[in-house]
This record gives sequence, C-alpha cells and structure tokens, in this order.
Amino acid sequence: MPGATHSSSPSGRRLGARGYGGRGGGRVPYVEAPPEWRGTTVQVCGLWPFGVGFSTPAIGVPLGRELTGGATLCCDPISWFARAGLIHNPSELVLGKPGLGKSTLVRRQVVGLAGYGVIPLVLGDLKPDYTDLIAAMGGQIIKLGRGLGALNVLDPGEVGAAAARLSGLDRERLLADAHGRRLNAVAALITIVRGRPVADTERTVLSAALRVLDERHHGVPILPDLIQVIDAGPDPVRAVTLARGSDERYRQVVDPLHASLLGLLDGPLGDTFARATTTPIRLDNPAGACIDISGIDEADQELQAAVLLACWSEGFGAIEAAHALADARLAPQRRFWVVLDELWRVLRAGRGLVDRVDALTRLNRQRGVGQAMITHTMSDLLALTEEADRLKARGFAERAGMIICGGLPEAELATLTQVVRMSAHEQRMIVDWSTPPSWDGARDRDGEPPGRGNFLVKVGGRPGIPVHVDLTPAELAVNDTNKRWSLPTTR
Repeated sequence: MPGATHSSSPSGRRLGARGYGGRGGGRVPYVEAPPEWRGTTVQVCGLWPFGVGFSTPAIGVPLGRELTGGATLCCDPISWFARAGLIHNPSELVLGKPGLGKSTLVRRQVVGLAGYGVIPLVLGDLKPDYTDLIAAMGGQIIKLGRGLGALNVLDPGEVGAAAARLSGLDRERLLADAHGRRLNAVAALITIVRGRPVADTERTVLSAALRVLDERHHGVPILPDLIQVIDAGPDPVRAVTLARGSDERYRQVVDPLHASLLGLLDGPLGDTFARATTTPIRLDNPAGACIDISGIDEADQELQAAVLLACWSEGFGAIEAAHALADARLAPQRRFWVVLDELWRVLRAGRGLVDRVDALTRLNRQRGVGQAMITHTMSDLLALTEEADRLKARGFAERAGMIICGGLPEAELATLTQVVRMSAHEQRMIVDWSTPPSWDGARDRDGEPPGRGNFLVKVGGRPGIPVHVDLTPAELAVNDTNKRWSLPTTR
C-alpha cells in the first residue's frame, strides 16, 4: 500500500522492527547486526544503497580489526604522515609488557611497508625477532657478536662510497656528516666503558685525531690506528690540547683518553669493535637488512648497548649516503623504515647516551625515515639518574607521531597519561590486557594471555583506536619468538 510504513497481520497486530508484538507474534528482543564485507569502491558501488563508510583510517598497512566495530584499521607512521596527513612525525613509540605482541605488530608493518616500496632496516635484533622475516623476504642478514662478526665504527661504509661519486659542496657536506658520526660513535663507546660522558677536551682531541687519520692513513682505519695517532701526538692533535710544546702537558690531557681507548680494545667490547667491518650494510636490496646481535649474551649488557648504538649510527649513516646520492640524481629516491628495538638497554648503559639517541631520533622527518621505537614501559625511559636525561628520554615519547600501547600495569598509567591523554575507559582496557592467562594445569599447551595482540593506537588527544592483530598463515612461520621452548627435548 503506497505510503504505508507498517503492515498488519490478519489479527490486526502491527508489524514493528522486531516482529509482531504479543503472544505468538515472534517478536525478538535482540536484532543481530547484518554481516559486513569490505570491498573497493568499484565493487561496492554495485550494492548501492547498502554500502556505507567506516570510521577507521583506510590508508596504510592493514594492521587488524578494530575491537568495537570490526572495521579494518590501516596504520603505519609513514602512510599516516606522507599520504594521509594524520600525524606530524613519521615515528611511533610501541609500549607493552613482554609477550603481548609488540614485535608482531611491528613485523606486520615491516611486511606491509616493504610492499609499498619502503626499505626496512632492523638495526639490532636481540632475540632475534625479525631475522626470519627479513630472510624470508630475501633481505640481508648481518650477524654481530664475539666470534660472529665485527663492526668498525671508523669505517665510513656507504658514506665513503657515496662521497667518491659526489663533488663540490655535496661531497664536503657528506664527509662532514661522516666525521661527526664517527666522532659520536667513538665517544659513545668510551662513555659506555667509563659510565660517564667524555670531556669536551677529549672530544676535541678525538676530532683532531680523526682528521689526521683521514689525511694520512691509507685504507680504512680501525681503532688501533686512532690510538697510534693519539700516542704519537702530531702537531694538529697537540695544538687542540694547548700543550704549547710541553710533552708533559700533552700527556696529562690525552692519557685518560688513551687509557679508555686501550680498555675499549682489551675489554669486553674489543673483539667486536677492534677489527674491520665483517659485513657492511647495503641499501640496494628492497627487502632491507637486519643486524642480528642475538649471539651476545643477555648478561653482557655493556656490549649489547654498545653494539645497538653502533648499529643505529651505522644505519643512519648509510641512509644519509643514500639520500645524498638521490639529491645529486645519481640514485633513486628511497624511503626507509627503521626499527629501534630494546631502547631501554642503550639509555641505561651510561650517562650521556640519551644525547646520542636524541640526536639520532630528532631528524627522521627531514631524512625521509619512518621509525619505530620499542620498549616495555614509560618507566624504562624515565629510570635514569640524571634529571636532564629523564626529560630528554620523555621527549622521545612526546615527539612520536603516534603511541601504540599494549597491555600495561596500572602503575604505569600515571606516567603515560602525562604524555598522552587517555579516557578512563582506555586506561581500563590497557590494564585489562595486561592480565596473565588463567590457571589451567590440565591443558597441554600454554594459556593465551587475554591481551595478546590487542593494542590502542593514540595520536595526540584524539580518541584511541583499539585494534587486534591477527596473523595470517604465511606470517605464523616467521613470528615464533619462543623457538627455544618449541624445540623438542631429549629425555
């Protein structure tokens, strides 16, 4: 009947949205939501008027299903920065208790961004979490550690090869950047050995000695060559110490530095940093590179922190060289996705190392680099002795384009909410996700933590997007981070 909004049954009862009312009418108390499918605009337009939009961003790597509505969330810092304009910085800070899937989430982004043509660089894989994935994609695997491989912090690597192809101001700028990077790397290693920062005078001596090496040394120098220059004391090095011809005054200035460098070679770091680089990073592989440092023992925290910092410096140096060649139209423009895992290990290794990490992480927007910083809690960033270091470490979180939170203990929220605003409901979700699995001794396998794979994506003061990351069958084989517990044992 035209204009009618309801139909009537033979008994005169009117049909509502839930069926006929009254006894025997079949009225239902709950109406199930209709099934939903996602498709492209080309396909869905044929289903008009049943196609509807969705509230979650659709630009970027498909991360998982949004927990409240079931829509797919596409999320990665590079796409949200460069294509969608949703964030101000192409970086993310991933927080969460161990075992809840932080590395799984970042691996999903590694795969997706590689499909978009972004080169992944995992600069220090401790467990390892990313080695199998990068190898399966055809990327480069570099192993470092005692008896495995060495990393020469004085080797310009890709920067030297790029500088040889450049000329004029471009070449001078790249060489100046390489000089500063090597200086910072040596100073950081000494800081780790000493447990305190290098003095200003010692940095000046190191800088002058590196310049002498560049002018007089044939081939790629190593740390023993740097020690020889400081011990010999050529005029350019003596001049910066204000020794004024006095050998005794020169020795007073350089002897502590000389002793620290000798300790660096003969101490716990020597086998890794005293030799030529075993395998340099190459950026011409679209599947990227992973530096596997899982061969370093967990108890050797000094070496772990030193290798991580050296890997980060080496990786960013190679990226700078690639961009210099692209600017000179000698190579294609590339974008990079850099994974900095276990951030807390470097920050706690010695005073002054926060400055080194701060310098590495500040310019990723200008460098065309997306970046993932991974740690367990905000307390990891703030558990430093110096107030200035704590403020700088907090700046890592404040500058991140997005913060992705897995399950966290309730005590952590007081610190986290000072950096990013969260509603009471969002805080309750994060705490609930940190709940351990239930007690069930009858099961023949480990219980699944209720919060595994659940994350809250926060951008500034916007409402967070809760999402669950499900692995596809192709991803399961390269996402086992508990291999030692999966292998069969002999009885």
